[in-house]
Amino acid sequence: MDKKQKVTGNRRFLKPVIVVAVILLAGIIAGYFLSDSNSSNDQVNNDINPYQNPATAADVATGAILAHQYCQSCHLFPEPALLNKNKWKNILPQMGIRLGIKTHRGESYQESIKSTELVVPASPVITDSQWQQIIDYYMVTAPIFLPVQQRSVPITRKMPFFSVHEPAPNFSGKQVLATYVKIDTSVKPARILVANGQSNKLFLLNNKLKVIDSVTTTGPVVDISFTPHEILVCMIGKELGANDDKAGSIAQLHISSTGKMNLDAAPVFKNLARPVQILPVDLNGDQKTDYLICEFGNLTGALSWMENKGNGTFTRHVISNLPGAIKAYIDYSANSKLPNIWVLFTQGQERISYLTNKGNGVFEEKPVLKFPPIYGSSFFELVDINHDGYKDIIYTCGDNGNATLVLKPYHGVYVFLNNGHNQFRQKYFYPINGCYKAYARDFDGDGNIDIATVSLYTDAHQPEEGFVYLKNTGGLNFTPYSLTADTKFERAVTLDEGDVNGDGKPDLLIGNAYFDFGPFGYQIKEPLFYLLKNITR
Repeated sequence: MDKKQKVTGNRRFLKPVIVVAVILLAGIIAGYFLSDSNSSNDQVNNDINPYQNPATAADVATGAILAHQYCQSCHLFPEPALLNKNKWKNILPQMGIRLGIKTHRGESYQESIKSTELVVPASPVITDSQWQQIIDYYMVTAPIFLPVQQRSVPITRKMPFFSVHEPAPNFSGKQVLATYVKIDTSVKPARILVANGQSNKLFLLNNKLKVIDSVTTTGPVVDISFTPHEILVCMIGKELGANDDKAGSIAQLHISSTGKMNLDAAPVFKNLARPVQILPVDLNGDQKTDYLICEFGNLTGALSWMENKGNGTFTRHVISNLPGAIKAYIDYSANSKLPNIWVLFTQGQERISYLTNKGNGVFEEKPVLKFPPIYGSSFFELVDINHDGYKDIIYTCGDNGNATLVLKPYHGVYVFLNNGHNQFRQKYFYPINGCYKAYARDFDGDGNIDIATVSLYTDAHQPEEGFVYLKNTGGLNFTPYSLTADTKFERAVTLDEGDVNGDGKPDLLIGNAYFDFGPFGYQIKEPLFYLLKNITR
């Protein structure tokens, strides 16, 4: 906690909980603490606590075998050490209901997942005693507390690489949430777009942070696609939080030469399951622009593409019906006549996959990296960070808005190096609580690739985690910096990079997420966004 001011420290301690309760972003599954109710169909076991009864060594050993058998059938095996005992109490009922276990020893699992998309087996796939052995395995072997993050190099609270600029005071408030920010370099001079996720307004500003125009959207804006011919705005739905609605839409935005904006009332695509990204691409080689869409969804989602049939009509095709598709890239580098796809899935089967385009709408998926289902994968980039001619993976995990809300030592930014055959090995990790997004660029022009990150679910005691700039001093050696302590900023949902002032150096735009609720009446305001202008030589 910031020991300079006790009041400020308390304020920061409250905010992560408040932010989670309010926004629950992409990658989020609603979690519910276990009920203390004794109501059950199994009256005999009403007073039995499945989490506290003594377990034998044989029970734990059998539970380990069963856990590997059943838990791994859906996703990468989650080791007990990934969560503390208390959080496993939140997760186990959600695992149990998926195995058809509706009640267990006096406890109902029916409300552990509130979703119309949940499919529960008609009958349990394992016995009551087998399920208890799985519980025993996790509860006996999981730690009471997760270890705190250990940083070999501490974060320095100074920023010699960027000057910090904030918008006019009317963009500040006790509650601000920027769901999308963009430095649009498709025009000269560059302009800025910022989406206010609370008012559902999209603002257009010049590179001096003066408002040119704004437009009301039908929901929070989470992505915008820019091409020479059109601008498409992706709206996740009515709200950001996890839900089963198919209320997402994508509509065309028109910006006149004077900066006047108009958003078409009729969307190009609608009834989407929480879309978070749209990419224009000719996937079938017919010389017409199709669209790849990451539909994050909830318990179900999709990586889909809209085939352009001409005359403004499209046919939707599903590449994958799994939830959590959050970030995709089109790959033209392979010796293929058709573009291939890189994609990150962030729910359940968390992984980065390479999808080879076989033609006729057929894609062959090869997972290149897999992560446990509670990692909270949030973003990735393809960048040749070691200059060997092969694109490496910069990966972040830190989505923490679910039943496992606890600081995790494995949250942060990772570097996986490519051996030249799209096989990747971890070569660097820097722990950052709640890490949400990262851009790897040579920001200071010294030939080394630096990494700029933002985090949402930060440690209240470490507000510097909200923005971390990893200065590459050579090889994969990084020195971390953050904004100065007097900057009113602790966490962010989104980040973008681009040359805002035409000086040839990449700048940064941070979308703030700040909620000062509670009974204390701090009356502290923060800006909706920050512009960081590159001042390196």
